[in-house]
Amino acid sequence: MSYKKYWLLLCLAACMSPAYADVLVILPESGTMARAGQSIKRGFLSAYTASGSKEKIIFVDSAKNSIDSIFKKKVTNKTRLIVGPLARPEIENVIQLSPKIPVLALNDVNTQAANVWQYSLAKQDDAVALNQLLKKDGVKKLFVLRQTGTESATELFLVALVAEFGSDIEMVNQLPKKLSRKEGVLLLGDHQWMEQLGSLPEKNIYATPLSIEQGQPIPIGLSFCDVPALYNGQWADLIEAYKEQPENMAFQRLLAFGGDAWSMSQQFLEQTGQVQFSFVGRTGAIELKEALLHKPSIKSLFSNIISK
Repeated sequence: MSYKKYWLLLCLAACMSPAYADVLVILPESGTMARAGQSIKRGFLSAYTASGSKEKIIFVDSAKNSIDSIFKKKVTNKTRLIVGPLARPEIENVIQLSPKIPVLALNDVNTQAANVWQYSLAKQDDAVALNQLLKKDGVKKLFVLRQTGTESATELFLVALVAEFGSDIEMVNQLPKKLSRKEGVLLLGDHQWMEQLGSLPEKNIYATPLSIEQGQPIPIGLSFCDVPALYNGQWADLIEAYKEQPENMAFQRLLAFGGDAWSMSQQFLEQTGQVQFSFVGRTGAIELKEALLHKPSIKSLFSNIISK
């Protein structure tokens, strides 16, 4: 049987809702967050298929069912793990319910609770990864050049970076003509805008994934932090999921995110007592820390992307 047919049959089987679920997955399958939810679900199922697991899974649409209703009707004494929800208000609702079984929430909130672990691709994690790279490169002062019109897309990241890096960040209106060994430039804009800037410094030049466009070359010397699975071929399940339904890079990140959600689910299901784990996943280095799923180097393992 081809991988495609096997994956389709598995999707049908998983969505047909068995009598009970070992793993209950709460994702938006309709409404404004449906596309994100579907990408995460595809990544989750692809990784599940590749693992050969026999655990029974039920998917529930959080857009059509309240968290209270899901917990009352879908969580049974045989449910071993809950994955999701995705929306922050729904995670807050889960925390208020004080679940007795482990919950792997797929976003982060300010509140913490026993049995609720939080996993996300947050702007804070992007800022932590970039700050680690800046320290490694010996950058003490950072100039920031931002594309007009992208402020809303980059503001949260910039605020998080200021908190991580410190106050020695200066907003500029044009590229500095010369950088000292301890100075760097962060570009906050899209690929077309970056190309219009002309010649870039040969070192200590940084960007976010916003500047990286699929199929376009990366300027020599540019460094950025992103999900490693998008740039290497070691994750066959992610490659197959992409072949089945190609996605742009933003949603490819969610495929990888869903795949790692299953990898972590396996850890929860296989371990007894106090759960502890660390591994290099599709989204970077992941470790379980106290009550949070903490990713201090979620993308730092693949932070130096330099074109040849």
